[in-house]
Amino acid sequence: MSIFDEIKKKLSNEFIDIVEWLDASNDTIVHRFERYQNEIKNNAQLIVREGQMAVFVNEGQLADVFKPGTYTLNTKNLPILTTLKGWKYGFDSPFKAEVYFVNTRLFTDEKWGTKNPFMLSDDRFGLVEIRAFGTYSFRINDPGKFIVDVVGTDGNFTNFEINEHLKSLIVTRFTDTVGEANLPIELYAANTSELSETCQEVMQPEFNRVGIELEKFYIENVSMPEELKKEIFEYSRLDKLDMSKLAQFKAAKAMEAAAKNEGGTAGAGMGMGMGFVLAQQMGGLMGGQAIGQPTQPQQASMAPPPVPVQVNYYYAVNGQQMGPVSFERLKELFASRTINRDSLIWKQGMANWSALKDIEELKSFLGGNTPPPLPTV
Repeated sequence: MSIFDEIKKKLSNEFIDIVEWLDASNDTIVHRFERYQNEIKNNAQLIVREGQMAVFVNEGQLADVFKPGTYTLNTKNLPILTTLKGWKYGFDSPFKAEVYFVNTRLFTDEKWGTKNPFMLSDDRFGLVEIRAFGTYSFRINDPGKFIVDVVGTDGNFTNFEINEHLKSLIVTRFTDTVGEANLPIELYAANTSELSETCQEVMQPEFNRVGIELEKFYIENVSMPEELKKEIFEYSRLDKLDMSKLAQFKAAKAMEAAAKNEGGTAGAGMGMGMGFVLAQQMGGLMGGQAIGQPTQPQQASMAPPPVPVQVNYYYAVNGQQMGPVSFERLKELFASRTINRDSLIWKQGMANWSALKDIEELKSFLGGNTPPPLPTV
C-alpha cells in the first residue's frame, strides 16, 4: 500500500461524522443540524432518538425522512437523495444536504381563546355576544409536509411560532362551528364536552393539511355578559314556575319589606298603607278576607266567579296558519321554541295579526311579568 493510500484511508476515517440532536429545550419543534457548508461525509452515523424524526432536504427538495434508529448514511440508506444528486459513483466523496430534526412528542396544555367577543343569533334573546377559551394538544405526524409547508428554511422553529397560526385557525373554526350548531344560548356553557369533540372533528382536517395532528381540544369556558345571564336565569325560572303562585310570593315579600320600614312615623304610616293595599291584593289572590274586614264564612261573603271563557289562539309557522290552541298550549309551543317573540298571533276580537311580544296577556312568556309600582298613600 502506497503512502497516498494510507493518507486517503486515514482521512476517510476522520471524515466519518455523527449526526444527532439532543433537545435541551421544551419548546423546539424543528432544529436544523448545522455543518460547515452542510457537508456530510460518507458512512456518517445518523442517530434519531425516540420522539424525533430526521428530514433530509437537498437543493430545496424533500429527500428522505428517517424514523427513530441509528443509520449509516450511504447509497443503501439514501436512495432518493442519490437519485436527486445524480451521482454515478455513490458516496465516495462528501455530499451536501440540510438535516432537520423534528420533535414528534406531544405538546400539551397549549392555550387558545377569543381575543374579542363574537356575535350569535338566538331565537329568544336576539343577537348576543359570547367569549370562549380553553386548551389543546398537538403533535407533528407528517414531518416532511410540516417542513415543506410551514417551517421552510427556519433553523430553529419553536411551538410559539406555530401556536400563533394554530390559535387563529382554532378561533375561526370554533366560531363557525358554534354558529352552525344553532343551539339555545344557555346550552353552550352546559355542553362543553360535546361541543369540544365536535370542534376537534371539524378542525382535524385543517391540521392534517400541514402535517399536524390535533390530539385533544378542550373548551374550558363559554362566557356571556352578566345582563344576559340574568335574563336567562329569570326566563328559566318563569318557564318552570306557576305564575299565580309567583304573584302570591312576590306580594308576600313586598308586605314583609314594608313591615320592616324604619323611616319614622311618616314612614311607618306609609308602610301600613302599602301593607293594607297589598293585604287586600293578597287576600283576593288567596281567596281570603282582607285585613280590617270582619271575618265571615267564605261561602256567605263571595259569590262563585263566572265560568271562564276559553280563548283560542291562532299562530303562524313558516307562513302557514296553525291552531286554534289554548293559552296553555300556546305557552308550551313558546317554551319548545316552535314559536318565538316575533311569531304572528290572532284571536277573536283582534283586527289584525300581531307579534306575540305585542299581545298583553302573552308578554308573560317573555319573562317580563313584573308587577306595577306600589301605590302611594
